[in-house]
Amino acid sequence: MRTPDELSEAEFRSLYRRLRATAPGGGTPRGALDTITGEQVLAAVREVRSGRTVSLAAPVNTRPGPDDADPAEHRLTAPADAEPAATGLDFARDRFAMNIHGDVNSHLDALCHVLYDGTLHGGAPAAGVLSPAGASALSVDLARDGIVGRGVLLDVPRLHGVPWLEPGTGVTAEDLAAAEARQEVRVGRGDIVLVRVGHRRRREELGPWDVADARAGLHPTAMEFLAEREAAVLGSDGNNDTAPSPVEGVAFPVHVLAVHAMGLHLLDYLRFEDLAPICAREGRWTFLCVIAPLRLPAATGSPVNPLAIL
Repeated sequence: MRTPDELSEAEFRSLYRRLRATAPGGGTPRGALDTITGEQVLAAVREVRSGRTVSLAAPVNTRPGPDDADPAEHRLTAPADAEPAATGLDFARDRFAMNIHGDVNSHLDALCHVLYDGTLHGGAPAAGVLSPAGASALSVDLARDGIVGRGVLLDVPRLHGVPWLEPGTGVTAEDLAAAEARQEVRVGRGDIVLVRVGHRRRREELGPWDVADARAGLHPTAMEFLAEREAAVLGSDGNNDTAPSPVEGVAFPVHVLAVHAMGLHLLDYLRFEDLAPICAREGRWTFLCVIAPLRLPAATGSPVNPLAIL
């Protein structure tokens, strides 16, 4: 794979304006979720053949590491000292806390997550929406009824005959189109597009690393492919953005283009290592996908355990 070209800030802003003007979710209150119709959900249900379900989430990480200085916390709160009563009724209880937008755990980014030039998706002034109490609009509550549709997995490392893309590699629109052709599938309006870069497999086999310095992801120009196909949601087993950023002065250009310009909810740090072999073995890369975020009305995102149903 060749290294995609870097973009100047002016080139990036031009791309941003073009996508905001043409993407189907570029300004509506629910963003690209509006591309998923009831008819498309029914069609996605017909993708189910065996009834097999596969989790697309990684196990929640509770250990600090170079990519997770603030891991999730989980502890038993009862029985006291983990000593159950010898007689009578007792309950085991626990407590869980997570930094939703970390670099390890699987999560959904809401449309209020990305601020650019002081605004949120659709041009709303961020100061008028965000407060210490949370977000008064564009929160993860937009997806409170779940996101259900046709999932499409594009396996880019498989396309190039490698187990994963090395950190710093950017996936281009040409890569996505080539993966489509190799897998004999085509992304369409309202699809939940999942791009495998192999981040999770590399982490599991080689151990964690500082992903702020180097990670594989999508090149910003790849977003034109998703806009043209009118995708509803974008997810990856990385955080969708490449590091180091190929855009001068913008650390997370794909987040800006997807969430802010196009109204795409993003799924970061998923896990496809159970799903991808099944898809390859069965020669089918589409499935019913169900995403159910927590009911957190003012939150900028949510932990998720998306399911592929085959």
